[in-house]
This record gives sequence, structure tokens and C-alpha cells, in this order.
Amino acid sequence: MPTPVKSVLPVVLLGCGGVGRYLLRHIVSCRPLHANQGVAIRVVGVADSSSLLVADDVHSSGLDDALLTHLCAAKSAGSPLSSLLGQGNYQLFRNPEARSKVIDAATTLGRTTGLVLVDCSATYDTVSLMKDAVDHGCCIVLANKKPLTGAYEDFQKLVSNFRRIRFESTVGAGLPVIASVTRIIASGDPVSRIVGSLSGTLGYVMSELEDGKRFSEVVKAAKSLGFTEPDPRDDLGGMDVARKALILARLLGKQMSMDNINVESLYPSELGPDAVSTEDFLESGLIQLDRGMEERVKAASCRGNVLRYVCEIGSTGCQVGLKELPKDSALGRLRGSDNVVEIYSRCYESSPLVIQGAGAGNDTTAAGVLADIMDLQDLFQKPA
Repeated sequence: MPTPVKSVLPVVLLGCGGVGRYLLRHIVSCRPLHANQGVAIRVVGVADSSSLLVADDVHSSGLDDALLTHLCAAKSAGSPLSSLLGQGNYQLFRNPEARSKVIDAATTLGRTTGLVLVDCSATYDTVSLMKDAVDHGCCIVLANKKPLTGAYEDFQKLVSNFRRIRFESTVGAGLPVIASVTRIIASGDPVSRIVGSLSGTLGYVMSELEDGKRFSEVVKAAKSLGFTEPDPRDDLGGMDVARKALILARLLGKQMSMDNINVESLYPSELGPDAVSTEDFLESGLIQLDRGMEERVKAASCRGNVLRYVCEIGSTGCQVGLKELPKDSALGRLRGSDNVVEIYSRCYESSPLVIQGAGAGNDTTAAGVLADIMDLQDLFQKPA
């Protein structure tokens, strides 16, 4: 006998990049699992940077799975959503009309059946849309860090109803970092310090340097393995780690902005994107950094330590950069592209809570987003 549907979650997805596409594939492939749990995720709209596909009737139907699968294939091939015209029961709206249609859906569903607005984009442009959705009673799920790392007032607005927001995948992809911190705080155990290696790219780079490899070689290898952005300086500059650190700091109640975080870049300004092309940086810029990095690695080793690129949040504020750590610590033992987070509190003062695992990748991040969506199911239960 089939399990009766207890919760229907209408979803609008913003962003059809790698994470967004994996999320749609996960939703489709998990239909039998969710059906057994009495949950149905109804994708009623999908938006990319230029347009929005929305179901004809957002109250009673969503975009069918065949269309979602075809959409993923088209976006993977570089085609826009508009290429899908005439292939299903939906409407297509281009920007700027697309934004108003998302608000229409939020207005229509937010105060009736409910709506989950999922941000898998990588832009600050979704902030106002997210705030409007909150005003209309919608739930929001974020993989995009930027809405939470802009103005502090925006952060406050988005998390004002903590029951209706999930953002686990903004820090550590699918690792339960946000959930662990919030549970500790909720128990009345104040978190005093968080130290984390939150970049799979920089975790890989720093652990490889221990084997005596040159910095330039390791960065190029990381790029060839797909660990870095197309321009590795996007990783080496530390800003992605800083955004994650800021989210954690704000979660601890610190009214901080990016300007309050000390961020150490692993390349000097004269080798920055405004001064040197990506090709020149890879061919002749990186090698200039080898000696300095080699000396720092050796100096740490002489003291029985290793170098890790970490964020540290504590009573003195928030720092992001290279730090010497004991070889036998959780962060010191880190190898490869895993993320590691140490959480210190009254209960975890001498022996921190350690969370470790894959902290990057489209598949892993999308799985974390789907878990966040499912975590909201109790808010969408049908009346008995």
C-alpha cells in the first residue's frame, strides 16, 4: 500500500549551474525514497541568469521530471532555458519580468501552500528577492553564500525566522557545521572559538606542500584536477574562506562585516588579476612564490608543526590565513581536499568537536541543499 503524501513542498530554484543541476537530478532520482517518507517535492519554477521557467499552475502541478532532466542536459551543454520553449506545460519569462514572476509565485504560495525558494546561484543579485520572499512567508534554502555576507541588516532579515531558513551548504558543503554550531548554542553552551580549514582547494595545496613539492607545481596540479576555479587566484586570495568565516561569526552573534576580517592572500597584489593575466600568473607568476612558501613550510616543520590555511573565529575577532598547527591535531592530520572544523565551547574546551569530510563539489553541495529542503517538511504538512 503506497504511503500517503503528508507534505508537498513547492520549490523555485534560482541558479542552474553545477550545484543547481545536481540538485534537480537528486530530486528526480530520490522520488521513490521521498514517496516512502510521504514527502513530495514539486519543482514549480527554475531560473537561470536570464529567464524563468514556471509551471502553468503552481498550485496543483510542477515541472515534470522529463522536462527537468532535459533542462539539466541543455544547461550542461551551455544552452539557455529559453531553448526549451514549447516542450512542456509551463511559461517562460525573461529578465526583468522573471523577477516579478518569482515574487508572484512567492505571493501566491507563500501564504497558502507555502514555497521554498532555493538559491544555488553565485551572485549578490538575489538578496532583495530573498528578503521579499521572507516577507511573503516563504522558506529559503541557500547554497549561495553572498546573501548572508553582505550588509549585516540583510543577514538579520534573512535569519529573522530561523525556522524558515536553511543554509548548511554555505559552509562545508554537506557537512553538518551550521547544524552543530546552532545545536551547541541552543543547549546554552557558548561557543568560544571555531577553527576550520574550509577550502578543499587550499587544504589540498597545503597538505601536498608537506611532501616537499613546490607551491607552483601543487597549484597547477590542483587546477588540472578541477579543484580550483579557472583562475586559481579566486581560491588563493582567501575570500571564499572569508565568506564562510563571516557566516559562522554572525551565527555566533558577532555583528561583523567582511571589512572586519583579516584575510591573508597567498599572492601579492602585483600578481593580482588587475595586474597579471591568468595565463601569465600560471606560467611565470606562481614560480615567484615558491621560495617564500618553501621557507614557511620548513620553519613550521622545524617546530614540529604544519601549515594550514584556516579561518579562526574567537574573542579577538576573525582571521583568515596561514597558521602553524601541531602535526597530530585534527587540522594537522588533514590530507587532500577534505574540510575540517574544530568547535570549542565550555563542554568542548579541551577536546573540540571535530567535523571532517568532503567539503566541496557540486554533487556533495547539492545533496546538502536537498537535505535542507527535506528538513523543512514539517512546515508543509497537510492537515489531518
